[in-house]
Amino acid sequence: MGLSKENLKGLILALVSSGFIGASFIIKKQGLRRAAAASGVRAGFGGYYYLLEPLWWVGMITMIVGEVANFVAYAFAPAVLVTPLGALSIIVSAVLADIILKEKLHHLGILGCVMCIAGSIIIVIHAPRESPINSVLQIWDMATQPAFLAYVGSVIVLVFILVFHFAPKCGHTNVLVFTGICSLMGSLSVMSVKALGTSLKLTFEGKNQLIYPETWFFMLVVAICVIMQMNYLNKALDTFNTAVVSPIYYVMFTTLTILASVIMFKDWDGQSGGTIVSEICGFIVVLSGTVLLHTTKDFERCPSFRGAGPSSPTLSTRLYTGNADFLLKQDEESGSLDSNLCSRRQESY
Repeated sequence: MGLSKENLKGLILALVSSGFIGASFIIKKQGLRRAAAASGVRAGFGGYYYLLEPLWWVGMITMIVGEVANFVAYAFAPAVLVTPLGALSIIVSAVLADIILKEKLHHLGILGCVMCIAGSIIIVIHAPRESPINSVLQIWDMATQPAFLAYVGSVIVLVFILVFHFAPKCGHTNVLVFTGICSLMGSLSVMSVKALGTSLKLTFEGKNQLIYPETWFFMLVVAICVIMQMNYLNKALDTFNTAVVSPIYYVMFTTLTILASVIMFKDWDGQSGGTIVSEICGFIVVLSGTVLLHTTKDFERCPSFRGAGPSSPTLSTRLYTGNADFLLKQDEESGSLDSNLCSRRQESY
């Protein structure tokens, strides 16, 4: 199936977003290193000198530009196309880290990158075409259809159970609790972002949607979902190993987002069974490549994998955009700490 003009715009914006967000990690990490060298206090140990480092702010601005591009992409293309392409930012980070920061990419990590690219191409080729939307009221009708209301109700019930029952009991021992909350809320946030983005696009085209309360409701939902999502993502990152949290969160978040989009926007209506199967296969290839890239990112560091002393660590991905403390802490750990970290990471699996 050929790409429509709207899908092409969404595709370009998604690619631009991945490029900017992936590059932002390299820039911010360089800024963190400069700040630590200048102040003598690392961000991971309470240092905030990086706030005075221009390079770190350049990285933050780069990241914001990427996130804005991703936001706008949802206004043009379906989530089935945009969301999986977020994996490409991981590839950008990994490749730039290998070239600029000399953080060696494992051979299996390179295979993971190739799989992400191949899967993304399959998804792009078979991406569905969305029906034209002329008003936020159309989106509201989609959001209030029985099937999607059932999905939203299920998400809310599951989130309440995870937050009030499982989180206090096993949230700090089971990685699926915090990541599950993030993923469930993330699927709703993407649907609201798409609704809000479409409303703003129509407004800029001369069809004012700000007069409808539904537009402001979607904006409120975006704010609530994003706050909860980031809160529990930070808890997951603070509690569990990055190499474990990242692929689990990406798989769960992307799967639930695509499911929500298929229910609400009916992305697969009008597509043949073969096309849908091709999209699913492309999605699975992207997920597999992402997991492979993350699970091999520490191979070069751990003596048990390479039989030698410590080498430079790898870069955290776009999932941890606000976690500067963690990035610098990961970057500067070396020596005898490497063996302990490696053993803990292996135990996490």
